[in-house]
Amino acid sequence: MNTKEVIAQYDKYVMSTYGRIPTVIVRGKGLKVWDLDGNEYLDFFPGWAVTGLGHCHPKVVNAVRSYLKKIIHVSNNYYNMLQGKLAQKIIENSFEGKVFFCNSGAEANEGAIKLARSYGNASGARYEIITMENSFHGRTLATITATSQPKYQKGFEPLPLGFKYVTFNDIKAVENAITDKTIAIMLEPIQGEGGINVASEGYIKALRVLCDKKDLILIFDEVQTGVGRTGKMFCFEHYGITPDIMTLAKALGGGLPIGAMVASKKFADILKPGMHASTFGGSPIACSAALAVFEAIKKEKLLSNTVRMGEYLLEKLNK
Repeated sequence: MNTKEVIAQYDKYVMSTYGRIPTVIVRGKGLKVWDLDGNEYLDFFPGWAVTGLGHCHPKVVNAVRSYLKKIIHVSNNYYNMLQGKLAQKIIENSFEGKVFFCNSGAEANEGAIKLARSYGNASGARYEIITMENSFHGRTLATITATSQPKYQKGFEPLPLGFKYVTFNDIKAVENAITDKTIAIMLEPIQGEGGINVASEGYIKALRVLCDKKDLILIFDEVQTGVGRTGKMFCFEHYGITPDIMTLAKALGGGLPIGAMVASKKFADILKPGMHASTFGGSPIACSAALAVFEAIKKEKLLSNTVRMGEYLLEKLNK
């Protein structure tokens, strides 16, 4: 098939939910990708923050290949060899608690919302979650409602109840929005879709104090900022505080679909058997890829490289 034929096939059989560039990508290696016509590109758009290690990193490829020969899917009604190992790796690099595995950032955020509501209902019918203007948390009905951007919500009304929006980086706005129904504050430490807005250290620390005082759950959406993209393994480390819940996806799988919700020790056992699930969550293949991502980041010293290259890019781009 040529490029025109592939595009025609899409037009006939694939829903048009994306604005697509008329290029058929067929191969990738490291920083580069190639299209069906043989053109070579430098990829400055790594699949919405997914291919953090570059395309087809050897460690990820080898890890996945080795497990494809053993078993592809294991129901979560059983144990598999890699899910616990990956959960331990995430906890050792973040904070004490437990991990729920799923397939995407939206799923991870849905899990965080459900956990927060479960805790809130058990402690006095609290269900409201405060999120930030210009935020982005996913494409499900609950997560587009948590997302304070009307363009993602338009046409899907009525939206689920229980979300309030306040100005990002404004602690007074958060304080004024809290009621006896509030259970959580949810935010991206660096907003992505909202325009690369960085939370200040004072703001994050004030949120942590406020949540401790009011018995609120502090949820960090690190779907885009997590797994080494800011020079730390997780962005919360820059602020000297620990969230109660952290959500991950994107770069975690090195290109394969995986999501994770990390809950601190206080909230790790709120969700009981039957309350939440994900059929494909934490599969051996996805976990093998994610473990390879952690190994590559450590052995290739990619966190320090992120800092060095980030400083270089900022300097040159500002010029």
